[in-house]
Amino acid sequence: MTDSTHTHATRADRLAADTAMGAVTLDVADLDGMTAYYRDAVGLDVISAVGDRVELGRGAKVLLKLQHSPDLRHASPHEAGLFHTAFLFDSKAALAAAVYGVAQRHPDTFRGSSDHLVSNAFYFDDPEGNGVELYWDRDRSEWSWTHGRVEMTTLFLDPNRFLQQNLTEQGLAAPGEGDAEIGHVHLSVGSIGPAREFYVERLGFDTTAEIGDTALFVSAGGYHHHMAMNVWNSRGAGRRQPTLGLGQVDIVLPGADAVGELSERMRHYGIDARDDGRTVSFDDPWANTIRVLAAPETETARG
Repeated sequence: MTDSTHTHATRADRLAADTAMGAVTLDVADLDGMTAYYRDAVGLDVISAVGDRVELGRGAKVLLKLQHSPDLRHASPHEAGLFHTAFLFDSKAALAAAVYGVAQRHPDTFRGSSDHLVSNAFYFDDPEGNGVELYWDRDRSEWSWTHGRVEMTTLFLDPNRFLQQNLTEQGLAAPGEGDAEIGHVHLSVGSIGPAREFYVERLGFDTTAEIGDTALFVSAGGYHHHMAMNVWNSRGAGRRQPTLGLGQVDIVLPGADAVGELSERMRHYGIDARDDGRTVSFDDPWANTIRVLAAPETETARG
């Protein structure tokens, strides 16, 4: 049953309700190959390609930044870092087009599919082993909350049936249907306690779900999760050394004042906050870099 009275904290130490995820940066060995995967299979648009950096997204919205870093080594699967980047599509048809695109061009990268009650999700690994989730959300009115926790589980989702029911002619022709954004980012960490201290008590997300001492899900504004951390492959992992894979996670706050307030709060807790005047960056306990920036100001309508 849906808890219609569910509310979220709006204290000064919480992130704003309209906080959103920004672009994810990946350090990659094969820039051309990785660009082709996210462009031709997932269906993202190349927004810019300058030198050793490619930015992809939908329309003008950058979702993924690929940084050519051929001197870096591949990370061990037991190290901290990226578990998956989750691309949220605005319709089942758009999700089906992306899933079909990857399945046709890279069938060996499929890792599974699930109905999580709040969403339908399909999982892949990109050509360099970075986890990829492609998903669609059910309407928030269909989510169920109990005592501040959202009900999520893992139910079987038949990928072939999903495609049969939702793939359009446009999706068959090419991925790229509909709108997409970074819905959430899931990290591999060494332990859940320090993750909770950093992401909830310091950064200001709300806890939305937990799986014992193995996984934590957090969000702002009542979303099911903007970020998650687990120890399924990485329990006991220490700070990351420079490797291929996750370079940076962007979080978008509603304005410059919110960025400044967060910067002050992180410094209050003794966390090194690197401020370039527009963005603030800091590292979590495993040296995953989080960059916080203000949402672009919307132009006022002209009469």
